Amino acid sequence: MKRTLAFGGLVATAGLLAAGLAAPAQATPQDVASDALATNGIAAWATAAYWWNNEYANLVNATPYNVETKVVAKHISKGGPAPDSKPGVVPAIGDEKKSAAKSKNVNLPKTTGKVFFDGADGRPHWCSATSVQSAYHNMVATAGHCVYDTESNAATLKNWVFVPGYYQSKTPWGIYVGKTAYTHYDYDVYEDGDRDYAFVTVYNGLKFNHDGVIPFTPANPGSWKKVSYETYSKFPVWFRGSKWVCHVGNTYYVWAFEDAGRLGDNVGGQGLAYNQKIGQPVFVFGYPSGKHPDGNQAFTGKTLKWTYGKTFAATAPSVKAEELQAVKSSFTGEGALGSSWLLKYNNGRRLGYLNGVTIGVSDTDGNDRYDTSVSPYFDGETYGVYSAAKNNWSGSIAVPWENPLNH
Repeated sequence: MKRTLAFGGLVATAGLLAAGLAAPAQATPQDVASDALATNGIAAWATAAYWWNNEYANLVNATPYNVETKVVAKHISKGGPAPDSKPGVVPAIGDEKKSAAKSKNVNLPKTTGKVFFDGADGRPHWCSATSVQSAYHNMVATAGHCVYDTESNAATLKNWVFVPGYYQSKTPWGIYVGKTAYTHYDYDVYEDGDRDYAFVTVYNGLKFNHDGVIPFTPANPGSWKKVSYETYSKFPVWFRGSKWVCHVGNTYYVWAFEDAGRLGDNVGGQGLAYNQKIGQPVFVFGYPSGKHPDGNQAFTGKTLKWTYGKTFAATAPSVKAEELQAVKSSFTGEGALGSSWLLKYNNGRRLGYLNGVTIGVSDTDGNDRYDTSVSPYFDGETYGVYSAAKNNWSGSIAVPWENPLNH
């Protein structure tokens, strides 16, 4: 299905929402769309090898995703989101029984990282993302168009992985391959800008602690595992006979990665807040890159950055987006897509409540400098999509085949 999301005029107001709450609402199962990213362990294992192949070439050469980043803003008016039920929160991992506390220092969260994927152009790209609370500590949140392919007829972007703390080919907590993506039906089908978010379950992380795969020798099998021909034949053709999957005569071997464990156990996971009052301060964490319209290169995208401000209501009429929120920010759009908006962020525990994800940036005063970031307003339907994703197990893919043969 061809998807096209092009923001037109941005309409915003700094006024707070009315105090009244609408009738309770939540996404029903019919409102939730789920799509497979890596359908089985072998496909997931191959995805990780793709990013590590050729001296991490795809990770190193990935560029910030620049699809659908600019939100045109020409005038200010009333409008914006309203709660659809009572406010609610899901506590962060490790924060379930703790109360919030204030701190003046800004310690960057370990939960934030980059999602890497192949775009419709066949080239590697990345967005910002964060780990969030879930039953199996295995979920990532980002912008919907950093998961769903809005440029071609494919449903989702290919070779999707999350790398928390990524820096110059370093993967300190491993690579986490996406298993299943969840979003609102209205985004999956209609590209509704109000629903431009996604929650993705990921497999256990994988670590690759060698300068290269150690060539197989019968005397020193190392991390190589013997498999049947049937298993060998399930791997992508370009893997067979490679340094990752090989055979000696009629005996077949596959390289086994090291299991890094569950994402949330390693870096934690932010909580979730929905139906919150507009006008509250949030921290925005992401990896902005690219230039301002005037050519100024303010960010490199190599290091995690933050911005801080109070949210205000916004709309984007061209995509019938009437329930956006915005915050003043100098983040440029490239790389910052998917940045996490954290409400009540506690600097000591580096945890808060995810209350939005960046889906675009805008120059609202016409001075050729981006000054505003926008996000969908997280409401009861957002919580419904989250709820559909949060209880799904993924597991380990370090040895992605069943019943491997002994050496």
